[in-house]
This record gives sequence, C-alpha cells and structure tokens, in this order.
Amino acid sequence: MPIEVRDLTFIYSEGTAFEKKALDGISFTIDDGEYVGLIGQTGSGKSTLIQQLNALLTPTSGVVLLDGADVHADKTKLKSIRQRVGLVFQYPEHQLFEATVFGDVAFGPTNMGFEKDEVDTRVREALRIVGIDEEYHGKSPFELSGGQKRRAAIAGVLAMKPDILILDEPTAGLDPRGRDEIFDKIGMIREELGVTIILVSHSMDDVARLVSRVIVMLEGRIIMDGSVAEVFGHVELLEKTGLAAPQTAYLIRELNERGFDLPPDIYTVRTACGAITDYFNNRKTACAR
Repeated sequence: MPIEVRDLTFIYSEGTAFEKKALDGISFTIDDGEYVGLIGQTGSGKSTLIQQLNALLTPTSGVVLLDGADVHADKTKLKSIRQRVGLVFQYPEHQLFEATVFGDVAFGPTNMGFEKDEVDTRVREALRIVGIDEEYHGKSPFELSGGQKRRAAIAGVLAMKPDILILDEPTAGLDPRGRDEIFDKIGMIREELGVTIILVSHSMDDVARLVSRVIVMLEGRIIMDGSVAEVFGHVELLEKTGLAAPQTAYLIRELNERGFDLPPDIYTVRTACGAITDYFNNRKTACAR
C-alpha cells in the first residue's frame, strides 16, 4: 500500500499575522515495505509532514494519496486512514492513561468497534511483538520502566494493525540500553509484519544503521532523497543545513587523512569495524610476504 505526496503545501494560521508556511510543494512516494528515515533540523517541517500522512492535518494545497486514494476525499473514512497509517508521537508514554497496560493497548481496537475476542487477540499479539510479558498486562502502565512504557505505547498502535508505522523520535529520552531495545523491537516488527516504517530521528547514527532510504527536509522542502550512501555522502551539504553525517563517517575520514586506505562510504560502526579489521589483516598478509 504505497503512500504518495503530491505538491503538498501547508500553511499555519493562513491569512493572519501569524501565517507560517510549514510545507512548501513537497512530493514523494514511499512504497510497500520501505524503511525510510526522515531527518531535518527542528522546524524543518517533519512533524507537520507526518501529521499530514495520517490525515491529522488537512493540506492547504496538494494531496496525500494512500493506495491511490486521497486521504481527505471522504471525511467519514478518516478513522480508517489513521488505523492504516499508525503514528507514534514523541514521548508516546505521556498518552498512556488506562488503569492497566492491557486496557491501554486495547483502547484503539475497542474504539474501532471490534468484538471483545478480536480486541483481546490483537492486544496480546501486539504486546508479544513489542516484548511485554503477560505478567505486566494487568499492571498500571505507570509502573513500567521508560523503555517498557515506550513499547506499550507502540503496542497500542500495532494493535490497530497499521500498514504504515510512523515513529517520531521513538527513543527520545531513553538510555542506550532502552534505545537499543526499542530499535530491536522495531526491526522485529518490520520483519514479522512487513509494515512500511517511517522513522523521524535526530540521530544520524541510528538512521544510517537502520533505514534504507533517507529524506532530508529544510524549511518545509525536501532537499535530498536517496539511499544512506547517497545522502550521507554529501557531508558538506548536510552541515550547511545544520545536520551532520554519522560519527562513523567522520572517524573514517580522519583515519584516511592519517594514512589509512578505507572505503569512504562507511556510515555504521559494524561496517567500520569490518573495514578496519580487513585493513590490518591485509597489512599483516603483505608484511608476511
């Protein structure tokens, strides 16, 4: 189920003294099963864009097409659109409000009108996928750790079985262990359910490690859209926009300036470790001859 954006413009407070153009003629298509990173400085339009994708905001002009249909063509179907395009906001645990974890995850599918048995099945499956054991189902969500709360909030969206999952800074405020746990679960969700994932993040290292495509926004426009190598290969352009390449890219550049001969298009720690190991192994082999 591809999602397509055509010449999308959005203006806040149009016609007033506070008018602000947040999106300016954006166009792109995201195909089924893609894992896309959306990056840009604060105020670049990322949050406005993702709220357009699941019809929380209505375009000033242009359209958002879901499986070829305008998401705003029929206002009676907005609930269905938001079920198919699940949006997990930054700090989603702030939206937890039910007495139990199970009840919180059940809120969405219950409001969609499913029978109790179907709701229970969806909730248990969603909690299993995010790794929350049954012993926590009856606990208050406020008794959970920060990472568990985040997973419970993601489960609440998964229980509605979206085709597209949008994650707005899903690891914000978490410690490194909690961050790794969340990203591991997101990887499992994509592998097990085959959903399209759009990841909004300020961490270039996480984006480089996880996604296959990167969209870069600046002042309401898309200035780059390509593979990890294509986007992060333009370090100078990224820096001009206030962003940066992953830290690994700077390390590789520094090593090469000091006499190493490593491939320049390395953006993850794992790839860097492999390349550096190969470099020293090759030197040992050459010295032994």
